[in-house]
Amino acid sequence: MDLRVWAPDASSVQLETGSDSPAGPIRVSMTAGSGGWWTVPESAVELGESDGPGARYSFVIDGADPHPDPRSVRLPDGVHAPSALFRVDDTLWTDDDWPGRGVHGSVIYELHLGTFTPDGTLDSALERLDHLVDLGVDFVELMPVNAFNGVYNWGYDGVAWYAVQEAYGGPGALARFVDRCHARGLGVILDVVYNHLGPSGNYLPEFGPYLTEGTNSWGSSLNLSEPDSDEVRAYIVDTALRWFHEFHVDGLRLDAVHALIDHRAVHILEDLATATDALSAELGRPLSLIAESDLNDPRMILPRTVGGHGLAAQWDDDIHHAIHTAVSGERQGYYADFGSFECLAKVLRGGFFHDGTYSSFRRRGHGRPIPTEQVSASALVAYTCNHDQIGNRAIGDRPGFYLDDGQLAIKAALVLLAPFTPMLFMGEEWAASTPFAFFTSHPEPELGEAVRTGRRGEFAEHGWDTEDVPDPQDPATFEASKLHWSELDDPAHSRVLDFYRALIALRKSQPELGAESFDSVDVTYDAEARWFAMHRGSWSVVGIFGENETAVPIALDVELSWEPVTPNDSGFASPGHNVVVGRRTEANGDQVR
Repeated sequence: MDLRVWAPDASSVQLETGSDSPAGPIRVSMTAGSGGWWTVPESAVELGESDGPGARYSFVIDGADPHPDPRSVRLPDGVHAPSALFRVDDTLWTDDDWPGRGVHGSVIYELHLGTFTPDGTLDSALERLDHLVDLGVDFVELMPVNAFNGVYNWGYDGVAWYAVQEAYGGPGALARFVDRCHARGLGVILDVVYNHLGPSGNYLPEFGPYLTEGTNSWGSSLNLSEPDSDEVRAYIVDTALRWFHEFHVDGLRLDAVHALIDHRAVHILEDLATATDALSAELGRPLSLIAESDLNDPRMILPRTVGGHGLAAQWDDDIHHAIHTAVSGERQGYYADFGSFECLAKVLRGGFFHDGTYSSFRRRGHGRPIPTEQVSASALVAYTCNHDQIGNRAIGDRPGFYLDDGQLAIKAALVLLAPFTPMLFMGEEWAASTPFAFFTSHPEPELGEAVRTGRRGEFAEHGWDTEDVPDPQDPATFEASKLHWSELDDPAHSRVLDFYRALIALRKSQPELGAESFDSVDVTYDAEARWFAMHRGSWSVVGIFGENETAVPIALDVELSWEPVTPNDSGFASPGHNVVVGRRTEANGDQVR
């Protein structure tokens, strides 16, 4: 195997092998080449295929301690230990006939591997593919699997972007997972982090100028536009393409792209999208990039031909906030500007609420309108919850902890039957009773304490009793966040699951509900009577938000409802919170605009 490393400022680089052999390590001096790349000379005994999979190696920069390869594909002994040779076995793949799948309009299911199953591995997650297929899911989205220090966390502390966390099963298990998903008709999206590196095990600065003096919310910024940034950008693009090419994944969710500080004329996101589209054409199957961005900037999803970055899709928190606040009544923090039916109507028809409007949370104007004639509504990923919207609450409480089932049903129907690309978070589909808390397993006591005190201090500022905030470092916090699959046998949970299945099936069976354009949506509502209707062609999704019986002047042939209603009435009434889905009858006339 041809090993090389980029170390532009080094005076000497050595390849160290055999660190785990009785004879001790062997070091071979590497040769400096153009562009700061170092290679093993042909005259030296090269670490190659004859050493077999798993053979360990490290790099020594200027006589310092050996460090793992910045492009390690496997770190079997942890992020501080030597790298290991690995190559995906080509005979593993059975997905030659997999046509791929585009994300637009698909149903995505986000999960955290460590808490999805009791064992918390890629192989154990395979045992639940039947559940996802029966639910009607099209994509499985894995929270980050990149190697990090410790045995479990959310994954956003990764430091080896080319490697797969060993606790999940390592790179071989990821390949098996993707292949089995494709066999069941499921695409796979990986959540990747290019805006920062974790606090422990990051040796990139020892090799070259990967980082800058600038910082973002999580640490030092990546060097995307300063001197020697060409190779840093290539490092990012290469790892993205590797997941597509070598591991056959179908999409990448790009974490917090608003934290990417790039002053070049061509943004790193455009570079990523251009390279991804080129590989897609080469492989003959769709490959998708999905941004997480809080900028409310339509350039993320606008085509490059009109000055956009050309990403396939982006998460849309405004949709979440508008639906969540209307249903829950919460107005704290960044929810302050949301909650009205007018706000909900605006996001359903235009995607962003803050589209140049004043944001009281930010204390400034925010966002820009989406040119809805140029962008499909399905370029926006919508959700009733995700890992952030649950895990970044003080106790990691899911919506089912504080909302009744009727409220959950309203949220689910608005998301799953809107023209956006819907995403579920694991366990949502049966109103799981387990929290999804923030958890870490930093081996360094000082780092663990900093996370613990920082987390509790943050919520204390918002009035929470610090004793109520789970200790992220306590293994019990992690264990409590694991799903209880036995709940599927409970009638109360199984009823919620049946409702989700019915919503997804209805979305897929009715072309009008599958329409992906913004102009496929209209709304009517009565804020005083507390009902809201989203109309998609001849279909209506009517949410009843009142605590008392509420008459709704829309006549429907009812297809689906959370609580029973009488069909074919010139209006209907329902106790408490309810959602009703059906086709409007002739009697409805011009009541719906």
